[in-house]
Amino acid sequence: MTQHTAADAGASEGRSESDATPVDRAVAAFRSGSPVLIHDAEDREGETDLIYPAGAVSPNAVARLRNDAGGLVCVALSAPVCDALDLPFVADEIDHPTATGHDLAYDDRSSFSLTVNHRETRTGITDVDRSRTIRALSRAASEPDPETFAAAFRAPGHVHLLRAADGLLAEREGHTELGIALAAAAGLPPAVVVCEMLDDGTGYALSPPAARDYATRHDLPYLEGSDVVSRFG
Repeated sequence: MTQHTAADAGASEGRSESDATPVDRAVAAFRSGSPVLIHDAEDREGETDLIYPAGAVSPNAVARLRNDAGGLVCVALSAPVCDALDLPFVADEIDHPTATGHDLAYDDRSSFSLTVNHRETRTGITDVDRSRTIRALSRAASEPDPETFAAAFRAPGHVHLLRAADGLLAEREGHTELGIALAAAAGLPPAVVVCEMLDDGTGYALSPPAARDYATRHDLPYLEGSDVVSRFG
């Protein structure tokens, strides 16, 4: 698969802010530790996720994910990191009839792996505890070592792990892969936090216009998944 690093975004360094593309702005935001919003596609999940580089997730960031996004707070890791840490697809590990027949309407299989807490957390669910776990996952992704990982984390826990596809965007165009591609372009560890943006009023996913409005009000980059795929796929 094609590897993308910070060098891939190098062309944006010489551009003025007015010339920067949405992807350029998203890569710059990631480098600074700020989140971005990505809508995957109408014919896929049709959802917008609020996505952070995992190493930048503070307790305040977890609170924002809970309150402003409202979906499931997950940490996506690249396939090489998951292989090094022996992190499986959880459906492959469950010996129960519910784990058979991956009949998802929008994909071939779920990306879910284990759930974990850092061993230095208490319950694992507070903003402080989850941010500690998430930042530690970023460090683990930088130098994946199974013994160090097992010593630092316990399962089950309150942070859901996601396995990116082996071929990344060439194989799958989910928020997991879109976020990992951005992290690679920003020169960051292959660990990102994704959380679906939900609509309290409708009970469904936040619409793209509402998500774009949120991004504008908070001065955050908004991307379509196709923007990322066309640049890094």
